[in-house]
Amino acid sequence: MIVAPHPDAVFDAGWLAVRRAADSAARDERLNRLAAHWLRLRCAGRAARIVDLGCGSGANPVYLAPRLPGLQEWLLIDHDAALLARARRVLGSLRDAGGAPVSGSSLLRDLASLDDDALRDADLVSASALLDLVDVSFLDVLCARCAAAGAALLCALSVDGRWTLDPLDADDAFMRDAFNAHQMRDKGLGTALGPAAVDALCARLQAVGYRVWRAPSPWRLDCADMAVRALGFRLLDGWRDAALDQCPQARERILRWHGRRIADMARGVLRIEVGHGDVFACPAADAGPLEQMCGAC
Repeated sequence: MIVAPHPDAVFDAGWLAVRRAADSAARDERLNRLAAHWLRLRCAGRAARIVDLGCGSGANPVYLAPRLPGLQEWLLIDHDAALLARARRVLGSLRDAGGAPVSGSSLLRDLASLDDDALRDADLVSASALLDLVDVSFLDVLCARCAAAGAALLCALSVDGRWTLDPLDADDAFMRDAFNAHQMRDKGLGTALGPAAVDALCARLQAVGYRVWRAPSPWRLDCADMAVRALGFRLLDGWRDAALDQCPQARERILRWHGRRIADMARGVLRIEVGHGDVFACPAADAGPLEQMCGAC
């Protein structure tokens, strides 16, 4: 059953498109290679079954499919019917690392209903920019379902609460704290983990017997580049809106900060770093070959 998604868990296609280049540049290639090697070992002679949670408009399969060995059968899951339709169309044009077309299907599903059979036959479960929206119970179910299937997990671009702007502004720390507090509100999947998501996931994966690799994946945005500014402006507006929601009593302070930073952006002098984290994990009993190759990653 689909219930109306929480407004903080609904993302328009324009936002997903404007962040795509920064996402791709930030993701950790070593973890991609571990995932590819996992699939070669596990799925020799058959198609890999890959489940993408919260697929949005399909950015994750667009990024991963050409980096993973074929054959690939994807299951795309999202609660937004319009974005899911976009993702299905995108999937039809994708090729694996060997140039063969990938295949797949989609499932319109409230992510709070993860306690079903969607992951039962998975070889790899993937997600991008999702974990900071969920609560600990979601992670408990996710890790238990992955362990039951013996599936690996590749989760990218979870916010870690760290962001810096250069040049500095006296109110940057106030804005960052307000945004991080807002990130930990209920976004339809319980009290969101926000910046604590990666640590919480790693602890739960280890508790179910998984070997875990993690890596930072920060956005590094130089807003002297006109192509980067569209994302920069959206970030500043998003931080302003979250801070206003979290700290309405500080409205004038927030708006003054936003005005100064918009001016910096317009002059092309602003550099922004937004911290994220990536995680790859697989059952520890099967991790030996990956451990051996890890030094070459």
